[in-house]
Amino acid sequence: MKRGLIFLVMLAIWAGDVRADGGSALRTLMTGDDSKGWHAVGRLNIGDNSFCTGALIAPDLVLTAAHCMYNMDTGTRIDDAEVQFLADWRGGRAAAYRGIRRSLVHPGFMQAGENFVDRVAFDVAILELDQPIRKGSITPFAIEPRADDGTAVGVISYAHDRADSPSLQEVCHVLAHHGESLVLSCDVDSGSSGAPVFVVENGVAKIVSLVSAKARVQGQAVALGTPLQAPLEELMALRAQGDGVFRKPPPVVRQLSMDATQSVTGAKFLRP
Repeated sequence: MKRGLIFLVMLAIWAGDVRADGGSALRTLMTGDDSKGWHAVGRLNIGDNSFCTGALIAPDLVLTAAHCMYNMDTGTRIDDAEVQFLADWRGGRAAAYRGIRRSLVHPGFMQAGENFVDRVAFDVAILELDQPIRKGSITPFAIEPRADDGTAVGVISYAHDRADSPSLQEVCHVLAHHGESLVLSCDVDSGSSGAPVFVVENGVAKIVSLVSAKARVQGQAVALGTPLQAPLEELMALRAQGDGVFRKPPPVVRQLSMDATQSVTGAKFLRP
C-alpha cells in the first residue's frame, strides 16, 4: 500500500513565533492496555493505495482532514464507497470495520486559494458510517474549542512507517497561531493527515485540532493543525440540512498549485 502523497508548499512564519520544544517521543500502541482511552482513533483506508487517520466524535461520525477525500493528482473527490474506517487498528486487526455512507467536506476547503496552505483553515471533513460503532471500549471524543500558544497537546496518528499500529505522542505543544492555523511541535508524517490533536483536562481527552500538514521551520520539525470550533460547527449545521447537502454532485478541486514564494524563514510544508 502506498503510504500517502507528499505535497510541497511554502509558508512565511516569523522566526520569533516558533521556539524550540521539548516534546515527548512517539510511543507505539501495540496492546489493548496501551490503547486504553484511545480506541476511537482509527485508520481510514482510501482506495487501494493510501490512508489517513480519523477519530470518532459520535458513534456514527468520523472526523478527518478534508484533503483526504480528494485525489490531489486529479482534484476529484474520492467516492465514499472507496473509504473504510478501521477503529483501533492494531497489528492487522481492528476493533470495528465500517464503510462510509456519505461524507461532507467543508466548502471553504474547495473555495479557498489555489495553494494548499490557503485551505488549511478549512481542512475538515465529517464521514457518516454505514453503521454506528457501539462498543463499551470505544468512546467518541468531545471537541475542545481552543488551544492557546504554549498549550500542551498530544497526537495519535498512523503514518507510512507506522501503518499497522498507531503511535501516541503524549506531549507536544502549540508553538504559535499563524492566521487561522496552529503551528505544532507534534511529530507527524505521511498518513497522519486528519490525526486528532488532543488536550487532556482532568483525565479527559478532547480534540482541539486536526493534523493538516507537516513542515520544517529553521530546521525544526513542526506540524500545521486546523482549529476546529468554527469549521466543525459550520459542517454540522450543513449536515443538519439533510440529505440534499450530501446528494450534490461531488465537487472538483482545482489541482493545488505547487508554485511557492520563498519566505524569510524558508518554512517548507508537506501534506502528510
